[in-house]
Amino acid sequence: MCGICGFISKKRITLEQLKHMNDTMYHRGPNDSGEEIFQASADYNVGLAQRRLSILDLSMLGHQPMHSANERLVITYNGEIYNFLELREELKDYPFKSHCDTEVILAAYLKWGISCVDKFQGMFAIALYDRETNELFLVRDRIGKKPLYYWIDGENLVFASELKPIMEYPGFPRQIRTDVIKRYMFQQCVNEPDSIFENVYKVQPGGIVKFCEGKMSSWKYWDIAKVYHRRKQETVGSYEEAKEELKDILKDCVRKRMIADVPLGTFLSGGYDSSLVTALAQEASNEPVKTYSIGFNEERYNEAKYAKEVAKHLGTHHTELYIDEQAMFDMVESIPQYYDEPFADSSQIPSMLVAKLASKDVTVVLSGDGGDEFFCGYNIYDNVAQAQKLDVLGQLTYGVCQFPPFRKAALLEKLPFKVQVVAGNHDKETKTQIGGSSYIRAIDRMISGEGVPYKFPIESKYNEPNWQERRMLLDEDTYLPGDILCKVDRATMKYSIEARCPILDVRVMEYSYRLPHSYKYANGIKKRILKDIAYDYIPRELLDRPKVGFGVPLDKWMRGPLKEQLMDMCSVEYLRKQGIFEADYVNHFIMEYLRTGDKGPATGANFSKTAWSFFAFQQWYETYMR
Repeated sequence: MCGICGFISKKRITLEQLKHMNDTMYHRGPNDSGEEIFQASADYNVGLAQRRLSILDLSMLGHQPMHSANERLVITYNGEIYNFLELREELKDYPFKSHCDTEVILAAYLKWGISCVDKFQGMFAIALYDRETNELFLVRDRIGKKPLYYWIDGENLVFASELKPIMEYPGFPRQIRTDVIKRYMFQQCVNEPDSIFENVYKVQPGGIVKFCEGKMSSWKYWDIAKVYHRRKQETVGSYEEAKEELKDILKDCVRKRMIADVPLGTFLSGGYDSSLVTALAQEASNEPVKTYSIGFNEERYNEAKYAKEVAKHLGTHHTELYIDEQAMFDMVESIPQYYDEPFADSSQIPSMLVAKLASKDVTVVLSGDGGDEFFCGYNIYDNVAQAQKLDVLGQLTYGVCQFPPFRKAALLEKLPFKVQVVAGNHDKETKTQIGGSSYIRAIDRMISGEGVPYKFPIESKYNEPNWQERRMLLDEDTYLPGDILCKVDRATMKYSIEARCPILDVRVMEYSYRLPHSYKYANGIKKRILKDIAYDYIPRELLDRPKVGFGVPLDKWMRGPLKEQLMDMCSVEYLRKQGIFEADYVNHFIMEYLRTGDKGPATGANFSKTAWSFFAFQQWYETYMR
C-alpha cells in the first residue's frame, strides 16, 4: 500500500523535484520512499517514485521502484494482489528475490504481457515501464479501489495516486476545468474519467493507459456492462445452493485479505456488511480479531451500541470511541489536504475518525463496503422500484403539463414534489436517477455556461429492463469509484492504514450478476442473500434494524460555526474576482439558505447539501488555487 507518482517526459526534471512530488504523499507511505530517473528512447526521461506503507515483506526487498531480474521492466505500484501466492506457483521459473506481490506483477508481465492484469485479483494502481518496447502502462483495478491520475501535456505524461504530486510538477498550470463543476455540485464528487483540472484524467476502473514515444492510447480490459451480460447467462442453483456458494467465495476473499505482516483489524459499524466481514474474519482467526467503531452522543446517529453487541457475540477484541460534534467539526479544516480534489460527501468525516481510532493499533483494516451496490441495499433502490411502477402515469402527467396553457402556467412546478419527480423523469438514459430537478435548476443558475451532464446519460448501455438492477450497475460504474472508494481511500490513507474490502472482490461482484434478482431483493427485503449469510453467524435480533449510516449536522454547522466563513466565500466581491460562479445569484442563494435553513429531503429544498458542496469547493480553492 502506498502512493506512486512519476512521469515520461522530454523535460529535464531533477531527482530532487521528483522527490518533492513524491513527498506530498508522505501520509500514504511513511515507511520508505524511492525515486529513480533514467533515460528512455527518443529523448524521453522516465521518472518513477513511491511512498511505501509496508504490509508484505517488510524488508528492503520490497523497495520500489522495483526492477525485473533481467532489468527489462521497472515498476511502481500501489495496492494488493490477493492471489499473488497462486500466481507465484505458476511463475516458478522466475528467479524471485522477495516475498512481495510487486515482484509477482513483474514476473507475470514477462510471461503474459499486459494481459497479465486479467489474472490479478485485488486492488491496484500500477505504473510499469518496459525498456524493450519503450511503453509505459498505467493500470487500475476493475472496481477502482486504488486511485490513479494522469496529466497529458502534449508529448509528456505525468501520473500520481493523488493530485498533489501533479500539482507540484514543474510547469503544471493548475487550470480548473469549469465544465465539471456543475456535476460536482450535484453529485458531490468529480467522477471518472474527469478531474477538476484541464487535461488531467483518472484512469478508469478496469482501464489501461499506454504511452509510447509521445503517443497515448487507452482501453478497458474489464467493463461492467459487458461482464454483467456475460455472467447473467451463467445460471446458479437454488437459493440455498447460491447462498452456500456465495458464502464460500466470501470466506476465501476474507482469508486472502487477512494475509499481512503487520497488525490487522476490522471496521465494525454493527450493520450487516461489516458484521458479516468481521464474523468471517473471526472464524478464520486463531485469536480475537481487533474491531473498531465510533459512537455518537446523538442517539439518532449512534450505531456503536449495536456494534458492541455484535463484537461481544463474535468474541472480538473491541474498541469503541464516543465522539461529540466538536470532534467531527475539528476534521473539517483538514479535508482539502487529504481530499485534494473537491469532494463533498460529508460521511468522509466519521470515516476519518474511525480510521484514526484504528490506526493506534493496526495497519490493515477490513471493511464492509460493496454490499449495498452488489446486493441492492440502499434505500434509493426502494424508490427506484416505485418509480418504475409509476413511470407510465408519470409520462402521462408530463405530457399533459406540456399543453401550452399548462406549460405557460408552469403547472408541473406547482405539483407536489414527489409528483414532479415522477413526471419529470422522462429521459430514457437517466430513468433510475430520479429526483433532483430543483437542485439542478439552482445549480444551473449558480454557474454559467454548459457543462457535463448532471446525471449520467449512459443507462441504455446496460440493456437491463429491471430498474433496480440497472441502478446498481450505474452505482458500481459511477458512485462506487467516484464517491465511496475515494472517501475510504483518502480517510484511511490520512492515517497511513490500508483498507481492504472483501465484498468488493471482483469474484463477489461477478457472482452477484449471476443471481436472480429475487435472491437480492424480495418483498421489500434488501440484500436478502447477504443478510441470510450474516444470520448464520449472528442472531437476527442483533442486526435487524433500520439503516442509519454516518450523519453529520451540516445545516447546523453552516448556519453556526461555519456561517462567517461561508458568507466570506459567497461575497459578491470574492466571487467576481474568482470568476467561476454567478456572483449575484450565488450570494443570494447562500444568504437565503443561511436565513431559512434546510427544509428537508422530501421538499425539494434540501439545500444544505448544495451549500456544503459549494463550501467544500471554496475550501479546496483557497487551499490550492490562491
